[in-house]
Amino acid sequence: MNLAEWLVRTAKREADRPALLSGETVVASYREFADHAARIGAVLRARHKVEPGDRVAIFMKNSPSYLELLYGIWFCGAVAVPINAKLHAREAAFILADSQSRVVFVAGEGELSPLLPPGCALHDLDRQPAFEPGGETLAAPVARRGDDLAWLFYTSGTTGKPKGVMLSNANLHAMTYAYFVDVDDVLEEDAAVYAAPLSHGAGLYNFMHVLRGARHVVPASGGFDAAELCALAPRLGNVTMFAAPTMIHRLLATARQTGYAGEGLRTIVYGGGPMYLADIEAATEQFGARFVQIYGQGESPMTLTALPRGDIVDRTHPRWRERLASVGRAQSCVSIRVVGPDGADRPAGEIGEIIAAGSPVMQGYWNNSDATAQTLRDGWLWTGDMGSLDEDGYLTLRDRSKDVIISGGTNIYPREVEEALLTHPGVAEVSVIGRPSAEWGEEVVAVVVPAGPQAPTEAELDAHCRSQIAGFKRPKAYVFEAELPKNNYGKVLKTELRARFAAP
Repeated sequence: MNLAEWLVRTAKREADRPALLSGETVVASYREFADHAARIGAVLRARHKVEPGDRVAIFMKNSPSYLELLYGIWFCGAVAVPINAKLHAREAAFILADSQSRVVFVAGEGELSPLLPPGCALHDLDRQPAFEPGGETLAAPVARRGDDLAWLFYTSGTTGKPKGVMLSNANLHAMTYAYFVDVDDVLEEDAAVYAAPLSHGAGLYNFMHVLRGARHVVPASGGFDAAELCALAPRLGNVTMFAAPTMIHRLLATARQTGYAGEGLRTIVYGGGPMYLADIEAATEQFGARFVQIYGQGESPMTLTALPRGDIVDRTHPRWRERLASVGRAQSCVSIRVVGPDGADRPAGEIGEIIAAGSPVMQGYWNNSDATAQTLRDGWLWTGDMGSLDEDGYLTLRDRSKDVIISGGTNIYPREVEEALLTHPGVAEVSVIGRPSAEWGEEVVAVVVPAGPQAPTEAELDAHCRSQIAGFKRPKAYVFEAELPKNNYGKVLKTELRARFAAP
């Protein structure tokens, strides 16, 4: 079934409900939202000769028109290729060429125009509207099968060239249904605030809110601004949003300064990076029972595990802190295992690679059979993440397999060291990496962002680590930085840090 059918059905049922907002300003009802999508689909077909199955890219920042473009692409049966707006034009051009996109929507040509691959048209919304109000329209979404592609999601490329994750209509259906079962309900009066990039996880959560006829809000800033959100949420009411842990960290800092206690927020779904125990404890103390955690990958979008709000706030449970440090249990549409290199299951509590199988798992990587064969084996998605399962099925992430530090033949998991350092009051952020060592193979280095103008000393941090973790795990060196390098989704770029501090 074509994903655009969900929009059409909601528009028939709730034609006059506010659908798209810029800040507090309504820019389209559901009737208008569906009409605009149908007209964009007609433009793609008539002007750009887009056929069902062709790829159409979006390379622009968040805006209400972004959602209209997505649904316009699906309306005509095409495949959406959302591209991270912060990528360099050359990086975007690589994705356009790799995906063989027929059209790319932009808002300002920038440096992309001379880099367009052959056969790709540029549609600049600053020069030409996405559709003409009196122009052609499509009567209904083009029929699509469950296994037809709908979304081609390009990985962030932190370890090399980005790969196109092939997500079908059926993959996204399963993701959507699992949200209602395992993550949260959605109410008509909800307002989905897109403070994180629509090209990534935040954009995937539009489906649930379209189905229920909720509001879709792009902040006036077009992104995440903690002060703006604290002011906007009480005025909108019933705000739900997807947030990376770094966003929650910044929101918490602003709330503490202003006295904001979460008024207007209903649900914050967090994921996309490690949420440290100290941060989620502090967030729940400040905002209350408003958090749900998900763990997923682009290869199984937003749908590996979930930690519900009850587990997050139930401090009476004897294993509450242990569960809070986990990413929850398998969502209803997937199976989760933790295995060794031979594929054999690890016993409860032992660390191995996390693998998953189920209806949301991707079809494979676009035009990359080698990477597909390496990642999809015997029906299982090998995530590259290391973790452990407890006897109750709660999964705790340890690290990406590529981030594990092997020092003197012993595995050291950076996240464990990071968790310890973050309990020091002088540490705001930290990333732990390995660097080459002639004696040990690798040694542990902590890149620290101080919490105040006066950074803690190395001796203080070393003593703190000795009180928290085994001595062999503690950093051999500390580097103090003003900020950590991150991608558009808030993930720390450990690859960049490793390259920067490769030499002892």
